[in-house]
Amino acid sequence: MLSDIKVEAPPYRELSPWRLWRDGSRQQKACLFGGWLALLVLCIALGVGMVVWRWSGIPLEFGGVTIYLTVYPPLLICMLLTLTLGWWWGAIPAYCATFSLAIYAGMPVPWAMLFAFSNPLGFAIMVIGYQAIAMRRDLRGLNPLLFYVQLAFIASVFGSSGALIWSYTNHYEPAALLPIWQGWWLGAFLQSVLIAGPAMALVWPWVDRWMAAHPQLMRDTFTSSRQSILGLLASVTLGVLIYGFVTIQLAERQIDLASLVHALGVLRQTMWIFYWVFAVIVVFMAFFGYELFVHWQQSQDRLLAELHRANDDLQKLATTDALTGLLNRRAADRRLSAEWQRARRLRHGAAMVLLDIDHFKEINDRYGHPAGDAALRQLACVIQSVMREMDFAARYGGEEFLIVLPETGELGAHAFAERLREEVAASPVQHEDARFHMHISLGVAVALDEEANYERWFTRADRALYRAKQGGRNRTELAA
Repeated sequence: MLSDIKVEAPPYRELSPWRLWRDGSRQQKACLFGGWLALLVLCIALGVGMVVWRWSGIPLEFGGVTIYLTVYPPLLICMLLTLTLGWWWGAIPAYCATFSLAIYAGMPVPWAMLFAFSNPLGFAIMVIGYQAIAMRRDLRGLNPLLFYVQLAFIASVFGSSGALIWSYTNHYEPAALLPIWQGWWLGAFLQSVLIAGPAMALVWPWVDRWMAAHPQLMRDTFTSSRQSILGLLASVTLGVLIYGFVTIQLAERQIDLASLVHALGVLRQTMWIFYWVFAVIVVFMAFFGYELFVHWQQSQDRLLAELHRANDDLQKLATTDALTGLLNRRAADRRLSAEWQRARRLRHGAAMVLLDIDHFKEINDRYGHPAGDAALRQLACVIQSVMREMDFAARYGGEEFLIVLPETGELGAHAFAERLREEVAASPVQHEDARFHMHISLGVAVALDEEANYERWFTRADRALYRAKQGGRNRTELAA
C-alpha cells in the first residue's frame, strides 16, 4: 500500500468555466460548453425517464435477503463531470435533472428546489475528499481505489437524503420508506463504484494530460489544507451517523406497522444489511485513518525537507558572494581566522594570495559594467579551476580577491600565484559582442608564528599586492 501512496499525485485542479470563456479558443468553447449543454439536456430527459419507467426501489434477492436498488443514469454522467472537470460542471446538470423529475412527479416547487440539492451535496463530498488529499483519480492502485470507494459511499449517503423528501412529499406509507431509502443510497453507491469508477479510470489519463497542457484554463486549489481535511473528517463522520440513524428509524417503522412474522423478516434482512454495511464502514474508516496518518507524515517530511533547504539557502546567502559564487568578506574573515589559528597550532604553515584586476575601471568605462561583472565571474571560475579542494577563495572587495592555501610554503604559493596569473591572462572574457583579456596583480604572504593575529598576515599580503601594482602590474610580489 505504501508503494501506491508514494506515486506522486498531481494537486487537485478543475476546469474554470470563467477562464475557459475568457481565455479558451473558439474550438475549446464549442466542444466543452456545447458538449456540456447536450449532457445537461440528456440528464434532464433521463431524470424524467426514471419517474416514467419506475426505476426507484427495484427489489432484488441476494443471498436470501431482499435489497432495493434505484437506477438513476444522470448520477453517472454528473459524477464523471464532477470528478474530471469540477464541481460546477456536474452539480448544475444534477440539480436541473433532479428538479425536473420532481416537478414532473408533482412535487411542490419549494420542496423540489430543496430536493434537487441532494446529488450536488454528495458530489461536494467527493470534491472535498480529493482537495484534502492529493490522490490519483485514475483508480490504478489499491489506495486510489479504496479512497474512491469510501468517498462514493459517503457521497451516496448524503445524496440519498433526497429519498426522505421524496417519500414525504409523495405521502408514502411508512412501510415503503425503507425500500426507497435503501434503494437510493445503495443504487447510487453501486452505480458509482461499478460504472462511474471504471469509466473515470478510462478517461482520466486523457483528461489529466489535457489539463496539464492547458494550465491557463485551470483553477488550482491547494491540497493538504487543514480546513479540507477537517471538512472531510466531519463529512465522513456525519455520513456514517446519518446512515445508521435513518436505517434504524425506518426499520422500526416497518416493525411497528407490519405483522409479527413479516416484521421479523424485515428485521432480519435489515440487520444483516446493516451489519455488512457497517463492517465495510469500519474497514473504510481504518483505511482512512491510515491514509491520513501517512498523508500527515509525508506532509511533515516535506515541510522538514523544505525547511532544511531553506536553511541551506539562507546559509549560502549569508556566506556567498552572489555575483561570483565565492565566499563573501564576512565568511572569508571567519575562515581566515580559523586557518591562521590552525597553522599556528599545528605548525603546518599556510599562505595567502591577495589579488585584484588591473585597470578594472577602464574595463567598466570601455565595455560597461555588465562586462565588468562578466570579468569578475570569469576570474572566479579560473581561481576555482586552479586551486585545490582544501583551499578556499573569497571576493574580498570590489575587484579584490583572496585565496588561502593551507599547508603551503612561500615557494609553493608563489608558483600557484604565477600559474593563476598566466591562466587569467590566457582566458578571454566574452560578453555579448565584447571580447577582451584582463590581467591581475598578486601579493603573497605566508603565516608567521610571531604575528599576534591574522590581520597582520593580511596586511603583509596587502602590502605585497601594493608593490606589485607599483612595480608595473600583471606580476606577483612576495611579502617582505
